[in-house]
Amino acid sequence: MEDGPGPERLREDARLKSLDSRLKSAKQAEARRTGAGGGATDANYRLGNRVLAELLGGMIGGALIGWVIDRFAGTSPWALLVLLFLGIAVAFRNIYRIAQRPK
Repeated sequence: MEDGPGPERLREDARLKSLDSRLKSAKQAEARRTGAGGGATDANYRLGNRVLAELLGGMIGGALIGWVIDRFAGTSPWALLVLLFLGIAVAFRNIYRIAQRPK
């Protein structure tokens, strides 16, 4: 009869504890590497990306539609210029609306 756990069982417990501590440190390192837990930074990054997408989308969309109209109507470069400036105006209006949202 054995009174306590055998040496095999103790070695297995030590290995499991070691594995558990290494796993926790690897998870912490991964969280630091990916920036997990930085909620405010992540929100600012998303907001900046949205503003950039609005600006580029308005300019590129207006220019592309204007170019197509110019191509088919033969009004080069007037439709391109008008719709480019219209796209920029819409982009700035959308950026202004994003900035006015309550946080």
